Amino acid sequence: MMSLPDIARATALEHRMFPEGGAVVTLVSGGADSVALLRLLASGALGDFAGRLRVLHVDHMLRGDDAAADAAFVEALCAEFGVPCRVVRYDVAAYAAAEGLNLEDAGRRVRYRFAEQEADALADALGASRSHVRIAVAHTLDDHVETFLMRLLAGAGASGLRGIRPVRGRIVRPLIAARRAEVREWLASQGASWREDATNADTARTRAWIRAELLPLIETRFPAFARTTERTLGILADEDDLLAEMAEAFARDFATVAPGRVELDRARMATLSRAMARRTVRAVLAAAFPEAGRLEAEHVEAIVDGLSCEDFARDLPFGLRAETEYATLAVSRRADTPAPVEPCLLEVPGRVDLGVAGAMTARYAEPGEMPATRDAAVLDADALGLPLLVDAPRPGDRIQPLGMAGTKKLHDVFVDAKVPKRLRPVTPVVRSSGDVAWVAGLVTSERFKVTDATKRVVVVEWERP
Repeated sequence: MMSLPDIARATALEHRMFPEGGAVVTLVSGGADSVALLRLLASGALGDFAGRLRVLHVDHMLRGDDAAADAAFVEALCAEFGVPCRVVRYDVAAYAAAEGLNLEDAGRRVRYRFAEQEADALADALGASRSHVRIAVAHTLDDHVETFLMRLLAGAGASGLRGIRPVRGRIVRPLIAARRAEVREWLASQGASWREDATNADTARTRAWIRAELLPLIETRFPAFARTTERTLGILADEDDLLAEMAEAFARDFATVAPGRVELDRARMATLSRAMARRTVRAVLAAAFPEAGRLEAEHVEAIVDGLSCEDFARDLPFGLRAETEYATLAVSRRADTPAPVEPCLLEVPGRVDLGVAGAMTARYAEPGEMPATRDAAVLDADALGLPLLVDAPRPGDRIQPLGMAGTKKLHDVFVDAKVPKRLRPVTPVVRSSGDVAWVAGLVTSERFKVTDATKRVVVVEWERP
């Protein structure tokens, strides 16, 4: 029987996960799987990453004191290994409500977005190519099989049923061939501890129910179910990759992609089978609109049907609209629904691109060096929790405006400033440890104001589009 380090090494080699001389950002929650992955990376079991390994821990602000204890545990573990650790707190529940996502999907999107930014920052700090930085996450074979079962029950297509990819872009999963029990046995043999998330035992959640009840039940009749499913999913993945390559080729030949708009050649699309037309539509939309990857099957089916209609028009989620225009079917973003500012980390000093909302910069300065303006906030550096977070307004957001004793809803801030509803999603909100510090161009928080006792300040400037 292979040891956990051997399984992880074999998986990393098979899928060419770590380039020579590359760097790694690993997501560590404090749970057994992520702790094991950190130990493997820090010990050199998966390669020499000395000076090129970073840890990111994201507190979803859902579990109160338990979450704080998780963060403290991860920081202590990183200190033990001498690995730099970044802890980011983000209100995932509010983000999920604003985006219409469930908590699991919202948390995943936030973690990966922050991890991508942390990977870019690590590459820049090392003077290395960003393509040489990997984001290591600790999914196991159990996660792979659970995901397959979840999607099977929900009625997913072939692409969804393939489960979790060992490699996706810069994201790598060295433990994807290891059982969860193997991970825990190895940790116990090392005398290592980890944190338990009580919400993982809540069988009201589908994944927890599959993990605690369905999968163990299946394995009482079919003990090798996980391993046989792994082989089956490998075959599905190979075939799905082939079909995806074909769809991407058709997308390049049959569609025109421009910022905020795609046009499909209706005559050429008519030569495809319905199955390939669906895949090609998805490939085209994904190239132009990142959020379109979350479109439901019914919306893709509607577009495929619309290719054969002269007067097709339909509004889609995420502010998109599809309509036929003579020889083409165009999908574009409605003018009244710009894409909201996506969550991003703002280092000090640093700069982040906010897409259609412009950009945001931050730097340290001496008190009195620069006055606050409409597009520049001057904040007390010692009152801030870094890195700063920049995103869009969310339902329930409040701020204590300068000079006010109480708080005010951001909705009321926008109404009082007569900001049109269509512009509110692209008005950046700067947050510090979960609190609103500045609504760009509108109001600064009393909590972070500069006083006579301020020793240094952070200047945050909005570069409007």
